[in-house]
Amino acid sequence: MLLVIDAGNTNTSLGVFNGTELVAHWRLTTARSRTVDEYGVHARNLFELAGLDFKTIDAIAIATVVPPLNYTLKTMAETYFHLTPLFVDHTTDTGLEILYEPASDVGADRIVDAVAAIQKYGAPCIVVDFGTATTFNAINAHGQYLGGAITPGIMISSDALFDRTAKLPRVDIRRPQKVIGSSTIAAMQSGLYHGFVGLVDGVLRKMTDEIGGAPRVIATGGLASLMATGSEFIELVDDTLTLEGLRLVYERTLD
Repeated sequence: MLLVIDAGNTNTSLGVFNGTELVAHWRLTTARSRTVDEYGVHARNLFELAGLDFKTIDAIAIATVVPPLNYTLKTMAETYFHLTPLFVDHTTDTGLEILYEPASDVGADRIVDAVAAIQKYGAPCIVVDFGTATTFNAINAHGQYLGGAITPGIMISSDALFDRTAKLPRVDIRRPQKVIGSSTIAAMQSGLYHGFVGLVDGVLRKMTDEIGGAPRVIATGGLASLMATGSEFIELVDDTLTLEGLRLVYERTLD
């Protein structure tokens, strides 16, 4: 079986594939200070809770945008699973032609998202990943990665609003019933949610025009389901797109 790990700035997702079937997946808080042993113990505990035997893992593929974790995850894989992991980056043979300059600036998560989106939904397409940053990733009809846009994620915006104002409280991110908030909390939730949906749709409208060919729009990431409910352009939500992309890239290395 294959263990895949997507290490983002805020969350780290893990998944276990038996062939093409995702048999288990989990989301943890990314902690740069977590030790090799802590990651190893967490992984073993998750396997035990899911009724899986960690000894059945015969390969590991990793996408990380947090360079300080590379050594930790590599050592964890070698120590607890006795395997050398595949770290995906722009030099990996993914089958994806990257037109972004320089290609080394494209995050591993954006690469595997694009690989999975093309395989599952076809091209042209746009992948919106609602992570710490919200990334828009454009793939043309030839399956080439064109580039995209990067904006602060909605949680960053919410935190900044709380940190930089004296009287505004921290609020949950949710879709309010009305745009016109009748309290400070409701007004903040409306501004954050509808403001961010407006940002997302504004970028997608212009990006769709540039790509042409009616691209499919796929959302992934922690808040994808919530934000997609208000978007005019997001067609699909795929919470495990990045994990699927890691599987596809790993399988390509076997050919």
